[in-house]
Amino acid sequence: MGGLVRLGIVLLGTWGSLACRAKDPPINEPFLDNFQRAELGPTWNNTGADYRISDGRLTVKNAYNHPAWLRRKLPANAVIDVDVVSRSAAGDLKVELYGDGESSAVDRGAYDSTGYVMIFGGWHNSLSVICRNNEHDQGRKAQRSDIHVQPGRTYHWTIVRQGGLLDWKLDGQPFLSWTDPEPLRGPGHEYLGVNDWEADVSFDNLSIRPAGS
Repeated sequence: MGGLVRLGIVLLGTWGSLACRAKDPPINEPFLDNFQRAELGPTWNNTGADYRISDGRLTVKNAYNHPAWLRRKLPANAVIDVDVVSRSAAGDLKVELYGDGESSAVDRGAYDSTGYVMIFGGWHNSLSVICRNNEHDQGRKAQRSDIHVQPGRTYHWTIVRQGGLLDWKLDGQPFLSWTDPEPLRGPGHEYLGVNDWEADVSFDNLSIRPAGS
């Protein structure tokens, strides 16, 4: 009986989560969050890290793969702009796209994302990647190691998702791109999250609009 009760609790929690996510509004017109407020608020789902608003920016340190997910559904094709800065020599600026809006690591472990992961200056500022789900091995779909995060410098990212194409620009210049032959889309692949391991990082001026608008 105990096992059945636990299963019921798990299923109830899953159903409740799905029901909540079903109510999240889609982004059908340009969306902006410039974090000019005191608290992160209900627009974001903090999965367990110390995300906070500091000097008008979304800031976190030691998140250990516990993203903050935006509670708005991404357009199928989107243009995403965001300003990012790391105050750590480790770099490690990370955004997740087209994930499920709730997943995170267990405790302080690595985890497989439910979407795409863009990392600038990961692995102690040695590598930048576009990943599909797994950040390691076969999950890495495009990478480069010739540009490193400069601590304290604000970078502007523009990421375009068009069909299977992910095109990432850094300060207006081509950075990384990859075309997924089996694009992630639909339920379970509709959300954006910001993430971090140990670096002290901030995000600002997040803008999302349907591609072509």
